[in-house]
Amino acid sequence: MRSEVITVQTGTRPTVRDITAEAGRFVSGQGDGLLHVFVPHATAGLAIIETGSGSDDDLLSAVDDLLPADDRWRHRHGSPGHGRDHVLPAFLPPYATLPVLDGRLALGTWQSLCLVDPNGDNPSRQVRFSFLPA
Repeated sequence: MRSEVITVQTGTRPTVRDITAEAGRFVSGQGDGLLHVFVPHATAGLAIIETGSGSDDDLLSAVDDLLPADDRWRHRHGSPGHGRDHVLPAFLPPYATLPVLDGRLALGTWQSLCLVDPNGDNPSRQVRFSFLPA
């Protein structure tokens, strides 16, 4: 199995960061298999969504509606409302597995692989790509 860790700058505000190109470069020329993507952080997740048409902002709004950044959370270190960031991976898992055909991600026409990071306290994230050949 081939594996690599990349660093993604997510900034100091909640963000949806498209990492499809990075994943595509990792599997390029690898043949058929599976790409497993893992975010080793307690406050970030992965989503496969359409981006660029407002869906990324809609996702962040939905996270805010479902998990408000207020003082209701028992987990209280970090910025106010940071406890909700620790609940996020239960809804947006920190992993995804994607098919790879002939060295290319087999995503749908409008699908993108995105890192979702609501935690402005941690502006740099790691993402592990692992390729399992067929």
